[in-house]
Amino acid sequence: MQSHLVRGITRIAAVAALAMTAGLQAVPVMAAEDPLVLGKQLFTKSAVPACMLCHTLKDADASGAVGPNLDELKPNAARVAKALRDGLGQMPPYKSLSEEQILALARYVSQATGGGN
Repeated sequence: MQSHLVRGITRIAAVAALAMTAGLQAVPVMAAEDPLVLGKQLFTKSAVPACMLCHTLKDADASGAVGPNLDELKPNAARVAKALRDGLGQMPPYKSLSEEQILALARYVSQATGGGN
């Protein structure tokens, strides 16, 4: 069971590294009137790699097993934004996201988990 998890983590890390070294950018996202809508869109599909590949977040129907379970962690928006800008542990920094996108994603995660602003 553990070797299966290690292979899964290795594959996800390889995909993330490939996307970053190939210079892939986040999928362009039209600004949503509601930052929470934009944040959820980034979490589920628009960020490269998508957050839901690694993280568990009930609101997004995400059950990733590599990164922390965000529903349990309940990070505030400042903590999420810092992780997005700087990277954290195995998570790479999301250099392709605009500041507006980082703030929307951070707000979405913090509100969806009850972590506060």
